[in-house]
Amino acid sequence: MIDIEPLRFAWTQGDADTLVLGRLHLDPGQTVFLYGPSGCGKSTLLGLLSGVLSPRQGRVSLLGQDWAALRAGQRDAFRADHVGVIFQQFNLLPYMSVLDNVTLPCRFSALRLQRCKSAGGPQASAQSWLQRMGLSADLWPRRADALSVGQQQRVAAARALIGQPELILADEPTSALDAALRRDFMDLLLQAARDAGSTLVCVSHDEQQAARFDVQWSLPALQTAGGLA
Repeated sequence: MIDIEPLRFAWTQGDADTLVLGRLHLDPGQTVFLYGPSGCGKSTLLGLLSGVLSPRQGRVSLLGQDWAALRAGQRDAFRADHVGVIFQQFNLLPYMSVLDNVTLPCRFSALRLQRCKSAGGPQASAQSWLQRMGLSADLWPRRADALSVGQQQRVAAARALIGQPELILADEPTSALDAALRRDFMDLLLQAARDAGSTLVCVSHDEQQAARFDVQWSLPALQTAGGLA
């Protein structure tokens, strides 16, 4: 699913490396808990995994495709087809309904749209994912900005999962939730990723959740290993 060859990343040419990693590999369907202190590069790594960022040296491949070998437009299309993202700030379109927010990836990806057809189309698929996320039907027509923080987080997860992308990236998906809701949401997210057959990489400061994932990556430890490789 994911292959990382020893890489170095810096934000601008001539700056010191922000990220130095050795070889890493993930199989399809694995769940990964990525943790480390603020500023250590966790979100940067997610950007590299999704092809939004490119390493100064080394290579990041998804499904055997080297992100750097694609032109900008090709990267955008490949990302739309194969990557779902749960942003820390949700990034829902506030003026659109819950249903329209969830079906949005199908407007940009013919592949994810095609995958929804087996579930009756994008609307039916969106409704199914919203039900799995525990959002009742009376909320589906509402504007996204009319929902609570916890409800918006579940909408963001449903949007990432629709069309069963092979890779789900979740950047601090429980940061806006209180402790009582974090475990419930993580239960939903882990099960939903398994149901979709998606590889899940989740960034979190809540290390109590780590044991529930197949793989735990401490980014400072990975950087040390990468620097020594």
